[in-house]
Amino acid sequence: MSWNVVNLSELESFPVGERGLIWHPIRSRLGIEAFGVNAYTAAEVGGEVVEEHTEESLGHEEMYVVIAGRATFTLDGEEIDAPTGTIVHLPDPAVRRSAVALEPGTTVLAVGAKRGEAFTPSGWEVAFRANHLPPDEAVALVEDWVAGHPDDPAAYYNLACFRVRAGDRDGALAAFRRAFELDPDRVRTWSGGDEDLDQIRDEVSAITG
Repeated sequence: MSWNVVNLSELESFPVGERGLIWHPIRSRLGIEAFGVNAYTAAEVGGEVVEEHTEESLGHEEMYVVIAGRATFTLDGEEIDAPTGTIVHLPDPAVRRSAVALEPGTTVLAVGAKRGEAFTPSGWEVAFRANHLPPDEAVALVEDWVAGHPDDPAAYYNLACFRVRAGDRDGALAAFRRAFELDPDRVRTWSGGDEDLDQIRDEVSAITG
């Protein structure tokens, strides 16, 4: 088949974080490999439709389209009113961005990729999905991702966290050590206040110094 058609209402919905963000996977549902694309809604007015973040670690150029409702975007501290139909283009990955819903049902479509390079799906998609699976299933999902991305420190870091949840202390430490070998600075930052690692905190502190 040379095309796919799906309605937003048919997509899966995954709560993310603590500010009402709901993630609707599009890229993985349709098997898109050329760019990242997903939709986000807010559980209620005032809830997030874009988490606060930058794209510096991935280098992605991003575009957001408000496809329903109304949002307020905050871009490097400046607020932008964004009713339905608004397009917010962020060519600079370093811009700190976030958005909250001003109306019920506010939905934002997010599209992104790194300029000049073939697109590689981001591991956060796997982590978001794994968060809603039983521990053993979550570990299996992340292990599959790691097998295909053996040089991705975030993949090993996530694997360490999910192995802790599954009670695999030794496996968690092995994954954490590998993550730290690949990117000591970022892993040291990620692990600083991560409650998932509390059960192996002493060992983590010894590894990170």
